[in-house]
Amino acid sequence: MRTRTLSTATALAVLIGSAALGVVGAGSAVADSSRIIPVSNVGDVVIDGVGKKIFVSDPYSGKIVALDYTGRTLATVAGLPGVRGLALSADSTQLYAAVPGDNSIVSLETAGVTRTARYGTGDGTAPQYIALAGGKLWFGYGGQGKGGLGSLETTGDEPTVTLDQDTGSGWRAAPRLEASPAEPGKLAAGATEYYGSALALYDVSGPTANRTAYAGGSVVSGDTRDLTFTADGKKLITAHPGYTHDVWDASTLADLPDYRTGSWHPNAVAVAADGSFAAGHSDSYAADVFVYRPGAPTPVRSYDFPETDSRVSGSDMLADRSLVWEPGGQRLFAISYNDGGKYSLRVLDAPYRALPVLTVDVPTSATRGKDLTLKGTLKATLPLRTGTEVTVTRTDAESPGGKYLGKAKTDSRGAFSFKNAPPSGGKVKYTVAYKGDADRAAVSKSDTVSVSRAKPALKLDRAGKVYAYNSKVAFTANLGKTYKNRTVKLYYDAAGDGRGKIHLRTAKVNSRGNLSATVTLKRDTTVSAVFDGDTRTSARTVTSRVGTKVKLSTWITQHYRTGSLSGRTYHYVRKNKAPLFHTAMTYNKNRKYRFDVQVWFDGRWNSASPEYFALGTSGRSTLDMGKPGRAGYKLRVRSVYVDGAYGDSVNAGTVSTWKYIYTTN
Repeated sequence: MRTRTLSTATALAVLIGSAALGVVGAGSAVADSSRIIPVSNVGDVVIDGVGKKIFVSDPYSGKIVALDYTGRTLATVAGLPGVRGLALSADSTQLYAAVPGDNSIVSLETAGVTRTARYGTGDGTAPQYIALAGGKLWFGYGGQGKGGLGSLETTGDEPTVTLDQDTGSGWRAAPRLEASPAEPGKLAAGATEYYGSALALYDVSGPTANRTAYAGGSVVSGDTRDLTFTADGKKLITAHPGYTHDVWDASTLADLPDYRTGSWHPNAVAVAADGSFAAGHSDSYAADVFVYRPGAPTPVRSYDFPETDSRVSGSDMLADRSLVWEPGGQRLFAISYNDGGKYSLRVLDAPYRALPVLTVDVPTSATRGKDLTLKGTLKATLPLRTGTEVTVTRTDAESPGGKYLGKAKTDSRGAFSFKNAPPSGGKVKYTVAYKGDADRAAVSKSDTVSVSRAKPALKLDRAGKVYAYNSKVAFTANLGKTYKNRTVKLYYDAAGDGRGKIHLRTAKVNSRGNLSATVTLKRDTTVSAVFDGDTRTSARTVTSRVGTKVKLSTWITQHYRTGSLSGRTYHYVRKNKAPLFHTAMTYNKNRKYRFDVQVWFDGRWNSASPEYFALGTSGRSTLDMGKPGRAGYKLRVRSVYVDGAYGDSVNAGTVSTWKYIYTTN
């Protein structure tokens, strides 16, 4: 599937930059353009250089569409069944159109694009192709199996139609016609039926057509898709099936050296006033248009239309007989179509100029402030002289609009090099541009290098520390040496609260490089210090994670008094009375706490198996410890929040103080 575009980039790209990276082919000229036009088929195309209009016949829809040079629709004339061939009067005031479905030729006034006359050519004639020569309007007529040559004269009192002016050529269908711009009395005709291939030349300066030359049989390959005279009228160029655009002597139809373009489907020819020649093909997988300079045997330029309908493999194709040069101008107009049946007018700017191929290569990475070497080549189908100059521009964070660096010159092989020390880090783009000349188009290309930046020292205190619930803690970031940017951003992110990163403060650091902000801690919290970098210093982010304990308190009820034993406060509990142990803790969904019990025995505290209990949504829990049953025992109990237990890890581990119990009678 083709997708490349062979068109030029202008020097403007030097200033605004190019999105391409690496070594690539030619870019697109800003003057090249394409616009969809409202036709469903193309029968013929002519151009009015005076009114600057392009006329396109659409035989499927039975209409003629008038376009401006950008493809914008100016007017439409409908009700012309099967309209095909078009011809423009010498003064560009009248457009003539062959209308086979109406057995007529109609004329349109070009200024207002309105119908002015209808000329019947006779029942069953079905005129297809027309040309103005020798003061008459000539038309090829007929259907499948039999064709003929006729003329229409409109200068007398009554329009005069004369048919059957060449009964010896044996046309099997309406022949395609072309008048010579250099010899007003010369007319060429080409067979449009594949198995009746033939060419003929006529002298039409007299009352009727006089055939002066003929070529047929194996000499002419298949049907004539298009034909045109060279600007001097000495040669005839035709588009037939095969790998060439054939060239003929315009007096004898002797076969001359042809244009070998390499595609099997030639379908369009166009010659400019200066002798430049455009050869067209209908091919989804090869170039569509080749442009030759006057007398040159090889193309100076080729165009491969892009794909505009990706549903089917293959790019847009050139419509038959749809290449026309701008009269007195530098542009070539072409009509292409895609697999979806959409037709587009393509404007090809200065196609007679060679399109140089420019390559640019810089290292993938480089050190800021140290020289790197940019290398490249500049070549063209029209060779460039040694010492051809290209300009080099650098685009980076310090020069986002581009900075002109200087010029490089090509050697005998078209190679060039340029040294530069990038002052700015990050992505740096180098753009090389060739301004072009009268024979070669302008072109520019870019390549991008990653330039290193210094890593700044950035620190943030408090990391790893644990704080009590609801503590107000000041975090301080310290930024080391940078180029210009001295701004730091501070954020905090409390674990499990669902809010994500919250902005704390953005400001320039003080003279010591410090910036502080205070956070009220209720959960484990990560504080971030962010430095966005500058043109010479890389961006950096550091974090400090601190733990935050839960708010935790415990107490005992159902005791009858408190008292001191062994220097500790005990809760005295009757052996037949169950004490209650209460816990208040910061709530979190599905939070549980661990209940620890120890008994004094054999001169030490002995632990019972710990148990976990769910915390109520109020953040409280009460445990009935059961009746002791015996007097004289010492116990102690506590609550513990275990970080990570049962999936709860939003706070740091927290342990309550022991509560002591003594059982009595």
